[in-house]
Amino acid sequence: MHVEKEGVARETSPQLEYPLKGSSVRIPYKIHVNVILVEEQLMDVEKPSVVEGYRKRLETALNYGEVWDIVRDTVEFALNKRRRGMMLFLDDLPIQLGAYHPVGTNNIVLNRVLVQIVEASVDSKRVVNALIYNLLVHEYLHALGELSEIAVRNSVVEVSRKCFGEDYIATQVAVKSPWSLLRGIPLEGVNVPKRFMEIVKDFEKTDRYVV
Repeated sequence: MHVEKEGVARETSPQLEYPLKGSSVRIPYKIHVNVILVEEQLMDVEKPSVVEGYRKRLETALNYGEVWDIVRDTVEFALNKRRRGMMLFLDDLPIQLGAYHPVGTNNIVLNRVLVQIVEASVDSKRVVNALIYNLLVHEYLHALGELSEIAVRNSVVEVSRKCFGEDYIATQVAVKSPWSLLRGIPLEGVNVPKRFMEIVKDFEKTDRYVV
């Protein structure tokens, strides 16, 4: 729209109007847009963020099954990959081996000794869950078809950053490695008798850590 006032020409934006629903009253379009933006911002504030949601789930997870659900959900969210029908076994492995996935199977074998050492050394369920999460997500990525250790480690960091944020224990463990939790813990005297390998029953829906 072109307006002349006292010999000065200037451009003005058109005053579009938007009808209120169920009313003959019309409001300027700009005001209507601002109202929509405010409503959307309020909705965003009310919705928990992805990071907050995954953090809360990991912190309140009570068993292997609940941590496993987080593993699958975060990998699907970050990498758009998912696999069902996995099974979890607990075994007493060398301390330098956190877990492994036998290629061609749907099995993950978790180092029972490592988990128990961390459980006995730290008074934090969140830290223990972060350890278990990292060990499981690493082997889950192998089960999804990635054989390269370097690629899997990078993917674990990527998934953790996207789903938990940079400043969170699960991401810190992913960046530093699960064995960073063992610093300061005397391991020379650790001598656990070899026990039978055990299967975690109903792994994808179990309600406790015990088997």
